[in-house]
Amino acid sequence: MSLPPMFMTWLAPFRCCFQERTWQRILVLLVGTLLAHGRRTVTAALRQMGHQNDPHFSSYHQVFNRASWSLTQASHILFSLLVRAFCAQEPRLIIALDETLERRWGPKIRLTGLYHDAVRSTRRFTYCTYGLRWLVAALVVEVPWTKQRWALPFLTHFAPSPAISQQMGRRHKTVPERAGYLAALLRHWCPDKDLVLVGDGAYSVLDLGLTCRRYQVTLVAPLRLDACVFAPPPPRRPRQEGRPRVVGAKLPTGEQLLADEQTTWQTAKLRWYDGTLHTLEWVSGTGLWYRGGQPPLPIRYVVTRDPTGKHKPKAYFCTDPDMEPLDVLGCFLRRWPIEVTFEEARAHLGIQTQRQWSDRAILRETPCLFGLYSLVALWGLTLYQQDQVGIQQAAWYRKPSATFNDILFAVRAQLWKAQGFCASLAHPDLAKIPPDLLSRLMWAACAAP
Repeated sequence: MSLPPMFMTWLAPFRCCFQERTWQRILVLLVGTLLAHGRRTVTAALRQMGHQNDPHFSSYHQVFNRASWSLTQASHILFSLLVRAFCAQEPRLIIALDETLERRWGPKIRLTGLYHDAVRSTRRFTYCTYGLRWLVAALVVEVPWTKQRWALPFLTHFAPSPAISQQMGRRHKTVPERAGYLAALLRHWCPDKDLVLVGDGAYSVLDLGLTCRRYQVTLVAPLRLDACVFAPPPPRRPRQEGRPRVVGAKLPTGEQLLADEQTTWQTAKLRWYDGTLHTLEWVSGTGLWYRGGQPPLPIRYVVTRDPTGKHKPKAYFCTDPDMEPLDVLGCFLRRWPIEVTFEEARAHLGIQTQRQWSDRAILRETPCLFGLYSLVALWGLTLYQQDQVGIQQAAWYRKPSATFNDILFAVRAQLWKAQGFCASLAHPDLAKIPPDLLSRLMWAACAAP
């Protein structure tokens, strides 16, 4: 199997994670998964690579359910590559955190639990479904082929329910606890850059904020409008008895600031999720977020409202009190691309179409598919610099810039070109296609997804 040199340039750092036999099988599965359509199973990748008659097909399944390699080590390498390619000159890294539900169930899948399905739920109806819940960390970057930001996954953790954790014989860890572990891991991986974790309301937890502050990682998340924030404690008077105060007087809540006509609002235009400018009014302050039995957490809070009334008033907090209020809002708005990543990964990389049922394979396959999303972006960067990325246009759909589908199209085109086309000696304008390659092309074009 031949791969373009620029593909091997980005894949070479991962070779140290695997034994030689496992590495050769991983290359086959990786290319087969990229070229396949429909379900991303091991057998689909083998068919796409012409290995459907290989009697040792089970050895490819063993890459996920038996081979010895570290997913965390591979995630570290991927994170380093993404930082070097997209954020080498950036002093600050913004990492979006979010959970996604992989809708899978079956009698042989022990790890499935019942979770709230936020995508299918509405305001009037709460929908729950069986599946696997994953905590995904993605680096938010600016890519040169579009004005939209991309969220590139580099680490995916399984986040089971309490019942599944008990079934696995492990202590249950909540999503904020796993995010705290991620903050410590990122600080270990990247000690020389400012790190900002951005999450939704599930990460608005005092314990997580204290953990992030301990590892010098900034946390940005929504804050309840009725959250209690306190002023710093007043200085002790001479000969004052009793235990020193931890916090001072209670500050106005977000609800009180919104209801008070004396509140001084400032106006700013922010780059919204879709790239357009949106006008918001905001007010900000600093204080201590405190709950009995825990140390107070210094935060900066920002309360916003929409002058047009289209969006509801919201509040946000940051564990770095010195961060500018507009910077806090800008960081939070950068978490939206991770939702796009989830949808693109399902549509183009076959997330939740795998058919492995052993625990070890399940815990490896989905993180690998999310990591493949980031690898496609790395290869797309090289192809874009070589002017080999086009925009797939249609008469009924005009795109101003390239999307993930266009990058994947360019990557697939390079992979097919490297498979062995050669020019005819009698007719140089004709290309010869070997029979096995023609069979693979026919399978890709004609097989049902």
